[in-house]
Amino acid sequence: MINVVLADDHVLVRDGIKALLEDQTGIVVIDEASNGKEALEVVSKNKPHVLIIDIRMPEMNGIEAVAEIKKHYKDVKTLMLSMHDSEEYVVKSIQAGADGYLLKGASKEEFIKAVNKVASGGKYFTGDVSSIIMNNFVNGTATKVEEPKPVAKELPFKLTKREKQILSLVLELKNNKVIAEELQISKRTAEVHRFNLMKKLEAKNLQELTNKAKDYQLI
Repeated sequence: MINVVLADDHVLVRDGIKALLEDQTGIVVIDEASNGKEALEVVSKNKPHVLIIDIRMPEMNGIEAVAEIKKHYKDVKTLMLSMHDSEEYVVKSIQAGADGYLLKGASKEEFIKAVNKVASGGKYFTGDVSSIIMNNFVNGTATKVEEPKPVAKELPFKLTKREKQILSLVLELKNNKVIAEELQISKRTAEVHRFNLMKKLEAKNLQELTNKAKDYQLI
């Protein structure tokens, strides 16, 4: 049985990941945390096999938390979770001692694969992250990288205020029902806005939507 601790400042994200993991035989979520400091406390108390932790959190971010955990609990495997595949985040995560790096838009299959991989003592780095690792760690040491400053693509259309709100909530992995409740609109209206966003940004799934939003600097 793989004991997992989840650390993310969004309750709905944690709930979604917990449901996904516990649907699998051999994985159980034993505790949760909403920020880096809580993650340290929970890991200290439970000594899980794997900590799945978001990078961007209040009080102490995921990278700082992982660095501290690796100092004191070397047997705890750590899987970074992020919406961003920027070189800065990847390099700093590895320098902190992370055993894996997974994007929030990953499929269920990839998520389970990543957890099992790091739990067994391996490493798991998603998608284009492998090329970043090759460029920065091929000689055993990482080069110093600057915060990336992407040039925003020109937006060929305008998003309404409501569409921007919907986009933000969708990228937080909130479903149509929750979005409707938060914005006090009907579920059908939320579904229509979500469909229009995907169409405007020519995105077929959440990962593509996230990438397009980054390209146009909508997030």
